[in-house]
Amino acid sequence: MISALAWVRKGAAAEKPTTYEMTEEEYTRIQGIAALEIEDAKKELKAKSQLDQDILNDPALKDFDLDKYDDSDHDSDQEQGSAHVFSNIKGLSYYKEGEEDPYITFKDGEDDPEEDEADEVRIFGSDNLLLVAKTEDDISNVEVCVFEGESDNLFVHHDFMLPAFPLALEWLDYRVGRKAQEPGGGSYVAVATFEPRIEIWDLDTMDGMYPDLVLGCMDKKQLRKSRGKPHAEFHTDAVMSLSWNKNVRNLLASSSADTTVKLWDLNTAKCVQSYDHHKDKVQAVQWHPTEASVMLTGGYDKRVAAFDSRAPAAISWWTMDADVESILWDVHSPSHFFVATEAGTVRYFDIRNVTSGQGSAPIYTLVAHDEAVSAMDQHPTVAGLLVTGSADETVKVWDVREHKPSMVISRNLDVGSVFAARFCPDEPMLMAVGGSNGESRIWDMSTNADIRSTFGDASIRSMPVVEKPLVGLQKDDDDDEDDDNPDAVIAEMHGDAMQPLEAKPSDDDDDEEDEEDEEDAAMASDSE
Repeated sequence: MISALAWVRKGAAAEKPTTYEMTEEEYTRIQGIAALEIEDAKKELKAKSQLDQDILNDPALKDFDLDKYDDSDHDSDQEQGSAHVFSNIKGLSYYKEGEEDPYITFKDGEDDPEEDEADEVRIFGSDNLLLVAKTEDDISNVEVCVFEGESDNLFVHHDFMLPAFPLALEWLDYRVGRKAQEPGGGSYVAVATFEPRIEIWDLDTMDGMYPDLVLGCMDKKQLRKSRGKPHAEFHTDAVMSLSWNKNVRNLLASSSADTTVKLWDLNTAKCVQSYDHHKDKVQAVQWHPTEASVMLTGGYDKRVAAFDSRAPAAISWWTMDADVESILWDVHSPSHFFVATEAGTVRYFDIRNVTSGQGSAPIYTLVAHDEAVSAMDQHPTVAGLLVTGSADETVKVWDVREHKPSMVISRNLDVGSVFAARFCPDEPMLMAVGGSNGESRIWDMSTNADIRSTFGDASIRSMPVVEKPLVGLQKDDDDDEDDDNPDAVIAEMHGDAMQPLEAKPSDDDDDEEDEEDEEDAAMASDSE
């Protein structure tokens, strides 16, 4: 399952990522983190030892003498092996010339294997990174994928493990942790999971063991006491959403299932403000794109709040028809915002239309999907282009210009229930989509005829173009998952296994008349 996606713009990643090194300082840092968990581990080990002892003391197993089951074999093996511990050593002689040493296999003048490895992991300035939060067989990780736009190639560069199921990703170029004092911006990702903590990882370091920064309480005993109860200094339940303040770069906002929204200072790794205005889980938080102190939040209490983080008592409220799934400021008109709900609707509001703290009715309500709108994004440069994704497995493109929404196209991108959809910051007509079947797809929307005719100018509409196939992750050469699939094996024998991925048309594409009817039914407009 892919639960979240995030793009990294071109040029932000280091050209030559470094490999994680265990220095004295890093060892001390990790030792401090691990010490907080040792006590719990000891308790678990003690409980397991007691269970093992109970099993050994079982009267039914007494005759087997399990305590000494392996003693004789182990002793004989040890005696035999002790005489040959150094049997393969070629000698302990000192060689003045390195070339004479049988242990030196790398000769002068030969290609350095370390340089070859550095070339293999190099990230070019023309490459985008796509961060994929993935869970498979109860193991969660973030895959750092490279997308080579010129060749439409997507592959996993490196990854790192997560402690729990991931719920949100937020990229930032503000240095924290080990490299906090270094010049430049860096490349990091903040990860929200079912754990009540936020992990921030350095994307320019491969094979990392621990995040560079952890926001939240590391004391499990204290967390157990506070589980689910709001706390002023840290989250006590799953972190559901993250938003980095691009104007005040050391601030990160988070929302949680503990009903609070928290403001974190990345310089000190401390919570500097906690807001408890919601009465249920807070599903989404987002900073205003231009007003540095204004934020928007939405929760399972079916309400959306807008307020100045410096004066949280003055809150403007909007009531929804269902739980809030996601919120989105309109970057082309920052006084407006979108709200997607569990009922499959998208509502559009004007933040200025507020009376005594109560927001006005929506400018329009879009009945977008039959199930929850679980993903939503807006084109960063083309005004009026909105994309929604849903548990109904469809991705829909909408034209919302002039407050008159109409559907442009509906597609099934073969990712299952859609949980994430994000426009690329450098190639805005590229969209990454991920869902329940664990696959991610990159869709080049610029080659779609319906989208070109709706949003393109006269020169673009008149230019013939063939729609590109979807781009998916490369499979490993040793991936034998298809061996159990007769159809896949037959296709490979006939040379068809490497055909491009094709999107599945949804029912809306089969009948143009049905699509027109859906467009008419989708819009329920209320006057402002």
